[in-house]
Amino acid sequence: MVTRLPRLVVAAPASGHGKTTVATGLMAALARAGHKVSGHKVGPDYIDPGYHALATGRPGRNLDPHLVGEERLVPLLLHGAAGADLAIVEGVMGLYDGRIGGDGFASTAHVAAVTRTPVVLVVDISSASRTIAATIHGLCTWGAPPVDVVGVVLNKAGSERHAQEVVRSIGDRVPVLGILQRDDGIEAPSRHLGLVPAAERADAAAALDRLAAQIGEAVDLERVVRLASAAPDLPEAPWHPSVVHREVAASEGPGRPSPGGLPGRGARIAVAGGRAFTFRYAETVELLEAAGAEVVDLDPLTDTRLPEGTTGLYLGGGFPEMHAVELGANERLRRDIRTAIARGLPTVAECAGLLYLCESVQGPDGPPVPMVGAIDATAAMAPRLTLSYRTATAPADNLLARAGDVVTGHEFHRTHLTRLHQGDPAWLVPDPAGVATTRLHASYLHTHWAGHPRLARRFVEAAAAFRGPDLRHHGDRDAAPGLVDLAVNVFDGPRPAWLDRALADSLAEAGSYPDARDAEAAVARRHGRSADDVLATAGAAEAFTLLARLREWRHPVVVHPQFTEPEVALRSAGHTPGQVLLTRKDGFRLRPEEVPDDADLVVIGNPTNPTGVRHPAEAITALARDGRLVVVDEAFLDDDVETLADRRLEGIVVLRSLTKLWSIPGIRAGYVLAEPAVVRRLRDLQTPWSVSAPAIAALVATSTPHAQDEARRRADELATRRAHLEAGLRELGIETVASTAPFVLARTGPGSREALLRRGLAVRRADTFPGLGEEWVRISARRAAVTDELLGALRSLHPVPRKPVGIRRSGATVTSLRGNAER
Repeated sequence: MVTRLPRLVVAAPASGHGKTTVATGLMAALARAGHKVSGHKVGPDYIDPGYHALATGRPGRNLDPHLVGEERLVPLLLHGAAGADLAIVEGVMGLYDGRIGGDGFASTAHVAAVTRTPVVLVVDISSASRTIAATIHGLCTWGAPPVDVVGVVLNKAGSERHAQEVVRSIGDRVPVLGILQRDDGIEAPSRHLGLVPAAERADAAAALDRLAAQIGEAVDLERVVRLASAAPDLPEAPWHPSVVHREVAASEGPGRPSPGGLPGRGARIAVAGGRAFTFRYAETVELLEAAGAEVVDLDPLTDTRLPEGTTGLYLGGGFPEMHAVELGANERLRRDIRTAIARGLPTVAECAGLLYLCESVQGPDGPPVPMVGAIDATAAMAPRLTLSYRTATAPADNLLARAGDVVTGHEFHRTHLTRLHQGDPAWLVPDPAGVATTRLHASYLHTHWAGHPRLARRFVEAAAAFRGPDLRHHGDRDAAPGLVDLAVNVFDGPRPAWLDRALADSLAEAGSYPDARDAEAAVARRHGRSADDVLATAGAAEAFTLLARLREWRHPVVVHPQFTEPEVALRSAGHTPGQVLLTRKDGFRLRPEEVPDDADLVVIGNPTNPTGVRHPAEAITALARDGRLVVVDEAFLDDDVETLADRRLEGIVVLRSLTKLWSIPGIRAGYVLAEPAVVRRLRDLQTPWSVSAPAIAALVATSTPHAQDEARRRADELATRRAHLEAGLRELGIETVASTAPFVLARTGPGSREALLRRGLAVRRADTFPGLGEEWVRISARRAAVTDELLGALRSLHPVPRKPVGIRRSGATVTSLRGNAER
């Protein structure tokens, strides 16, 4: 294939001569003259292409041999210029300045030579006159590599007389295409990383109009077009993202998607943009879409939620430190992203994206501002700019790379991180940098995916496979027949004889429609409340469904990790609930200030399933406020410590069920305790006769003083069982969460649940709870013999550590457990 593309490179003796001004002005003036212009930039710069896009109405493109490889320069140039009349390529630094130590590699001259593009020089003449001719002569003849200089634009002339002195000294060495006088009104303002991006300037379009008019008057545009048209034809084929994906698929070998296959079908990737996230190569989105992904826009300054159905998140570069206050104020989106990442949302974050995911960012002035908090680190301004090409190696398999993969990239930032101790580094450059897991890749390093398309393809594959936690997964699905059941949280002892008799006797009422009023009166007496405060339900699940339909909730919030049916009910009712994610470093304890102020429904478990953490009653009541309903699921609060069931509190709804303690999951018996007005509205939504005669009998029977004595005995027995389980896990060096429920959340490591299954033992998987991963399992507190069988199996996976060794660090003693306790 031979392609004709009129084109010019705009270069200069050094930075500061006005390349961006002249190149962008030429693009705008030619576009306004009726030409279809394609704008390109030598080097990794993101800001100049933004101005190019504004000038031409087409995406600005980059040409950088370090980032994409020398062999891709012409294909990418042709791809970006498809359908254009001519291309203008803005250079970088001085004409022959490239990568340090690279003998001009990645310089403007290098790119001009590879793409066989004629060069127009822009020279600032404000501080010299005849010496300018010598400078131009040197640039034309030095020749490393040789370039074809076909014209010059003189910039910042002090006067007409000054300009003519320079023109006479140049003579006929090179045509003078135009002369620009000093005009500060057309220069873009700068900040610590260079020019202010066009997207952040309200006056950018007006300034560009002035620039286009000035360039149109001062520069011979017709001659510029003729010089561009004299550029030689290019024999290479244009770069195309679909072709690239086919080549990558073919190179992956057997077992990978077939050539031409789209790994991203079903992927919906949110790409950050807006004023705070302006750094992104145009080919990034093109590669994502060519792989089959749907790309949707996200502006972290204005959008309050991730787009519906998001399965991947791309946070590129920009200036979060300059917009920290606005980003921090968007609390709902920060929380949404933090929760989504904790749930395993495949996420790529480059530079600004990395800062945004930190706990806080400190801008040029002012205190640190809270950010997303998905990465345990803080960011602050650094004393010096970091600007350098990098060659990086992946230290381990992760979302984007495989161990040993080598990529080229660049760093461009004036911030630094503190306290980054989380997972494997994203790259070795050569020091460890960023953080990476199978679901998250966050680093200061910018890569151009056109040069490393496997990164894009792997991201799309992960986004297409992402489904999030299975919110409808419950312990009964883990406890298959033939397995020892430590997954289902139902008391495994015999039911009391009086409860069995009550259930059997209730069958005599099967010929009549059930009436739950006697049950509600019994429950009211049991809690010392009015019968108007009680609604009998078919288990807590029905209560969650009724509450989801109670109002048109504006901002319902579920506190996670916890029982997932409340979120399922809200989603089924057409709501998109927010999530407050309790964290391991806080012991999974509720911090009331973490709940958004505008949440009008808050759902929390106490004790929480699966963590077993019991929150103080005052922490929960602190959530109450006008216009908000706080729903407390007390399904596992068997000893009534910290209960809110025994008193009527404005805005507080308590749910109870009989399933677990009384071993009757098949009966579906539960109740709601709330203010009478709330109970009445819930009753109006309830399906008639939804509470069966056996459920009514169970509610009556378990509400007597005698039944409460038996409940306390069972609670004591469960506490003894739990203590035995926790002691055994500690002996094995397995991390646990301090529990007050009939189960323990344990960090046994990835693959441990499957290994226990092979030994005939079923524990509850925890990765279906938002905020937890596959390294956690929930273990029910069983009889000592059953627990000992489990501990024996775990011992083979987690050998008992030898004597702890004290390591003295900064005055504190850290205990190191030798062995495989963290495996």
